[in-house]
Amino acid sequence: MKTPAKPSKAKSVEAKPMQWDLRLYVAGPTPKSVTAFRNLERLCEEHLAGHYHISVIDLMKSPQLAQGDQILAVPTVVRNLPSPIRKVIGNLSNTERVLVGLDLRARDADPFAPRQGEKNV
Repeated sequence: MKTPAKPSKAKSVEAKPMQWDLRLYVAGPTPKSVTAFRNLERLCEEHLAGHYHISVIDLMKSPQLAQGDQILAVPTVVRNLPSPIRKVIGNLSNTERVLVGLDLRARDADPFAPRQGEKNV
């Protein structure tokens, strides 16, 4: 006679949230650079909730760093992790474009779905 199998006592392992590594390339504290940083920080807080790291690289102080990520225009944000590397150029004010560009939202997401804070009428 077989006895019923006992439930496994293995410890449940919680999946660790993915850490995002972002680099924002700027050319000094220009209005576009400041706007890009604020927009990026806001988007990260809304969509990544503390699971991100932003490095701001001022190309006026370290122009040689532009070569590594092949930066041709500023401001530019580069997503290094998770791979693959993604880039978005500009002040990052077009939220939808940035979310798709950094792969935070799928391209085929419902374009008619209400955005945060909006109501369907």
